[in-house]
Amino acid sequence: MAEPQSIVIAGASLAGIRAATAARRAGFKGRLTLIGAENHLPYDRPPLSKQILLGAWEAPRTQLVTDAELAKLDLDLRLGRRAVGLDTAARRLALDNGQAVDYDALIIATGASPRTIPGTPKLDGIFTLRTIEDSIAIRDRMRKGARTVVVGAGFIGAEVAAAALQRGLDVTIVEPLSQPLERALGARVGEVAGRRLRDEGAEMRMGLTVAGFEGDGRVERVLISDGSSVEADLVIVGIGVRPETGWLESSGIALNDGVVCDAYLQTSAAGVYAAGDVCRWYNPLYGEEMRVEHWTCAVEQGMAAARNIVGGPEKAKPYAPVPYVWSDQFDLSIMYVGHATADDDLVIKHGSLEEGQFVGLYGRNGRLAAAVSFNRPRELGDYRRMIADGANMEQAIAHVIVDE
Repeated sequence: MAEPQSIVIAGASLAGIRAATAARRAGFKGRLTLIGAENHLPYDRPPLSKQILLGAWEAPRTQLVTDAELAKLDLDLRLGRRAVGLDTAARRLALDNGQAVDYDALIIATGASPRTIPGTPKLDGIFTLRTIEDSIAIRDRMRKGARTVVVGAGFIGAEVAAAALQRGLDVTIVEPLSQPLERALGARVGEVAGRRLRDEGAEMRMGLTVAGFEGDGRVERVLISDGSSVEADLVIVGIGVRPETGWLESSGIALNDGVVCDAYLQTSAAGVYAAGDVCRWYNPLYGEEMRVEHWTCAVEQGMAAARNIVGGPEKAKPYAPVPYVWSDQFDLSIMYVGHATADDDLVIKHGSLEEGQFVGLYGRNGRLAAAVSFNRPRELGDYRRMIADGANMEQAIAHVIVDE
């Protein structure tokens, strides 16, 4: 592809704004268009389940770029506009207002939308958490002492439950797996997180699902799959997300639980790249495709896609990271690096599950695949470097932290 004169970024959240910034820093002087479905300037989402719910931050503090920084980017900024179609042959992006934007290169950064429970009635008090408006509405209900049910105990669900407990609310968690965070960290590590939630007062309804909701205009109770029910004034559903790819189904671009990309973040269409929650790319470090829904990956992918576009094929570099995610719950800091599966071996170092402070190492086919720390962040850095270097489990288990 010849040097682009126009780059369009569809999606104005974290990956999108970082892509715009990286393009300018890489020397791009052409027309740079950033299109966002929300009416807000790009903002940070992790505080939505933490600081905003706790009342520690107000919305303006989540903004990702200052007005001065935005001005320097010299963007054609189009907020409140959603991408609805893509003609890859004409290199034209269609918007929901009937307009179209031509591009030489396009970065798809449209993110993901929360999954909902099929058949959910339109009752006041039932929320998902994705936008700043969602977070503020949930926070306002928490201020009123709402009896709270959290559906799903992944990272978002556990963080929302922790915030509600810290605000003194009655909290019930409903989760189909046996432990919180089990899908990401496994049952043994998840049990530690579950123990802390129980100690803080959460009622845990594990191995169960939501069968329905009841109420007259507003939610009053949640029906559980075992035949029981829980009285509720506030329900937050945190059962995962779906990548925003529906608008691409007629584009011819390869899709598979996300936009399928190669190691350079380029899609099956010439000049089209993807970044953030919507991107499923081939990670050379692991030799497999993956889609990572976390902050660090969105930042790095947005920047990597922009640099690969501006630099051209000769300077393009594969994106081969050790994924990283963190979660703060009460005074518990959980950090996770790498990419593990439920079948991976788990070895505990630097503490114990019983004391709740430790590092866990996940091994697959003899190789160190991932590591997690509960309140042991310093040690985790060593294992992240070892994963990047292709260390095996024997080396990881034998590793000694200096000044431990």
